[in-house]
Amino acid sequence: MQDEAVLFDTLRQGLWVSVIISLPILSVALIAGLLVGLFQALTSIQELTLTFVPKLAAIVAVFWVSMGFMTQTLVAFFQDELLPLIAGG
Repeated sequence: MQDEAVLFDTLRQGLWVSVIISLPILSVALIAGLLVGLFQALTSIQELTLTFVPKLAAIVAVFWVSMGFMTQTLVAFFQDELLPLIAGG
């Protein structure tokens, strides 16, 4: 019973870390999509590449900026949670 609790707690923390890590990229993609959609609706331009290129550029820029945060978060989760479980602690 204790092993199941540890497993579910570790899975819960892993899912939370994945939410925290993906939040900057997903929020920027959402905002960029809304802005491009608004621009397309206002100007009646229905070009498919107009939606793809700005979102891709925004996602790459935010990924580049937040790469250090993502790495630190994953390393901290691995060292604090997974390594003690692997080592038998």
